[in-house]
Amino acid sequence: MTRTDKKRDIIVGLDIGTTKICAVIGEVDEYDVVHVIGVGQSTTTGIRRGVVMNIEQTVQAIKNALDEAELMTSCTIRSVYVGIAGTHIECYDSHGNVKIEGDEVTPDDLERVMRSTIISLQPSQEIIHTLPQEYIIDDQHGIMQPIGIVGVRLEVRVLIVAGARSSMENITRACTRSGLNIEGIVLESLATSEAVISDEEKEMGVVLVDIGGGTTDIAIFTNGAIQQASVLPLGGNNLTNDIAHGLRIRHEDAENIKLEYASALMERVDLENFIEVPGVGGRQPQIRSRQFLAEICEARCEEILALVKQKINQSRVKESDLTAGIVLTGGTALIEDIAELAEQIFALPVRIGYPTENPDKVQGLTKDIASPIYSTAVGLLLHGAKERLEDESTPYLRSKPAKKGSGMFAKIKDWFADIV
Repeated sequence: MTRTDKKRDIIVGLDIGTTKICAVIGEVDEYDVVHVIGVGQSTTTGIRRGVVMNIEQTVQAIKNALDEAELMTSCTIRSVYVGIAGTHIECYDSHGNVKIEGDEVTPDDLERVMRSTIISLQPSQEIIHTLPQEYIIDDQHGIMQPIGIVGVRLEVRVLIVAGARSSMENITRACTRSGLNIEGIVLESLATSEAVISDEEKEMGVVLVDIGGGTTDIAIFTNGAIQQASVLPLGGNNLTNDIAHGLRIRHEDAENIKLEYASALMERVDLENFIEVPGVGGRQPQIRSRQFLAEICEARCEEILALVKQKINQSRVKESDLTAGIVLTGGTALIEDIAELAEQIFALPVRIGYPTENPDKVQGLTKDIASPIYSTAVGLLLHGAKERLEDESTPYLRSKPAKKGSGMFAKIKDWFADIV
């Protein structure tokens, strides 16, 4: 479905990360391709491991990123799709079933079966997504589009993604104080997958590993649907801290050295390769072995990737089902040789995911976003475009977000928003 008689369809993805905030503005054309027209980025110290810790600092960083993006466009941003991550994210499997009221499955049957998947959560938690994994009609499994299929009994398996109510409230408050309305709060790994993983890979079986500054987001896909999502409390910041400690330099200098010289495989670095390390407190710069730097990096990268493998092993998905292997993205994916290290650890094919790989989805200022750093922000754009298209083509598939304090409605929102 295309849109030929509408006003400019502007969408904004806002990635509130631990070390930076990225804002990407996109315009959807009549062929439903997202054209990036504005990009902004700002450093932040108000976030810790994906959770807002300082509202005022976060608000200022959001404004700075949006101001930079707006300068490239003729738009004034009023609403955004914002990502959410952090170790407070929890996933729950659920199952529901209902009797089909007529001869074939209708939208009303879908709504009823999704309502039957409701589970009890802690008062401190709130549902972010309810993601259908498969529909079952009269014991016929693997159905993804059940409307119109004849049967007697309709079942559904879903993955319920929940987060801390306080974390969601703080994200909302930071955006509101920045003068923004939130069109949707989206699990970051789910959004990122829209930008860096193809539908074919999701069908074959693939794991997204997004290594950000404070956290590593993991999402496992098979049979075209998300099967599991989790968050590790480790990321690129831990690597920077290791370098700062090992080389006895400032955190800022360690970050620069990491970006320019780090390697995740010590064996790939020449013994005769040296780097200049800034001095501290007026001391003279020192010459250090780049292989020593690689030794530090390899140890931390290996730890993070080993924990990812542990999460995969703890899921119900077998490694043999992950035919498409691993996709690494996020800022830490730019470290030299990290894909090779990952291949050694996972014994699976590994590639680095860039948000500009599919010109059928993303065009425009692609040079400005041609980095894994922007994978989540671009993914939020694509998620928003997909959501709006679903609203227009199949409005019965989405319950509109409830206003604050709506109680039970908040637990059943977004039934079909995120069918992957």
